[in-house]
Amino acid sequence: MPATISSIAELEALYGQPGEASLLKEADRIVPDYRAFIEAAPFVALATRGPEGLDCSPRGDGPGFVRIKDDRTLLLPDRRGNNRLDSLRNIVRDPQVALLFLIPGIGETIRVNGRATISVDPALLESFTVDDKAPKSVIEITVETIYFQCARAILRSELWNPERHVTRSALPSAGRILASLSADRFDGEAYDKALPERQKTTLY
Repeated sequence: MPATISSIAELEALYGQPGEASLLKEADRIVPDYRAFIEAAPFVALATRGPEGLDCSPRGDGPGFVRIKDDRTLLLPDRRGNNRLDSLRNIVRDPQVALLFLIPGIGETIRVNGRATISVDPALLESFTVDDKAPKSVIEITVETIYFQCARAILRSELWNPERHVTRSALPSAGRILASLSADRFDGEAYDKALPERQKTTLY
């Protein structure tokens, strides 16, 4: 076996064949059991790709904020952010997307692969209004494959174990990072001071 894997044959020789359950769990539509997970999820990671490369963006709101339109379609409102538009720029140029749904306290995750479009239909936007604010767009995802991921990664990481939670002060603040990257041209202290209220008032 070479030190670096460079072919599918070498990869399969190293790992062997997938188990029956890992193939059986995959579906081409949102079956009722997977619907239950999506409707309970307050968080999803959205992966996209474009000419500049890959992007993975966190998205979160109340449980079920990703709406199930039908058994092959998901609707993801694009809430307020920093206007970098990395995910949306990628979708305009390459519709392929992947989603990873997380539910606090649950080890299994739900993975979705599909194709996306960006809708600005006024009635659709209005239907996602929260605190009198509608999103500027809604990402409509056509499901191609959906399946659950087993709990091993969550168990190994102890992600939901409150005893393993890291205090915010243990890591650099957003303002400190910005100040450091700008060689202190950016007022990181003022940014950190204003951040909690700014986040509170601009969630939607």
